[in-house]
Amino acid sequence: MAEDLTVRVREAAGEPEGALVLFHGRGADEHDLVPLLDVLDPERRFVGITPRGPLSLPPGGAHWYAVREIGYPDPSTFLPTYELVSEWLDGLGFPPERTILGGFSQGAVMSYAMSLGRGRPRPASVLALSGFVPTVEGFELDLDPPLPRYAIGHGTLDPVIRVEWGRRARALLEEAGAEVRSAEYPLPHAIHPGFLLQLRDWLTERVGSAV
Repeated sequence: MAEDLTVRVREAAGEPEGALVLFHGRGADEHDLVPLLDVLDPERRFVGITPRGPLSLPPGGAHWYAVREIGYPDPSTFLPTYELVSEWLDGLGFPPERTILGGFSQGAVMSYAMSLGRGRPRPASVLALSGFVPTVEGFELDLDPPLPRYAIGHGTLDPVIRVEWGRRARALLEEAGAEVRSAEYPLPHAIHPGFLLQLRDWLTERVGSAV
């Protein structure tokens, strides 16, 4: 397993069927989303991996990129992180069709980037919570099929990344032909546990098959 990022690993119960990788939000760390691994994969069919963002920025904690404007990550920090995470994912030892990516806030942005960046392999499924598809100079989206299936969750009361960003992502992906499952809920910048419970089988049922 690649060691370029600090990670926490939750081992599978037996021979792993694949990898479930969750990226934390701005200012958190590799421990933040560990509880979601057992929510999404209670039988521990997958190796669960939660990496730490490589940047230490104000107001503290770990970050994937510097925030300048919502929707438009800072290129000078986003692009190096994108390259680092790409190499790290490719070194995990699991083929993309046996990989599920997910994240919250900045972590959702990274999940979109890792699954839609031109030249990147397609994971089986992507979970994007309270995020947006990034627009960055020097980063090119590839919306040509085949695409992963996407689960998009967003709080309608989110003051940090407005729900309109989740709606834009859903529209973009559906127009490109992706299979999208989405939910909105009356929460601020937060994760709805009920949405995660609904996604358990949906996220994993295509793992290992042609995407």
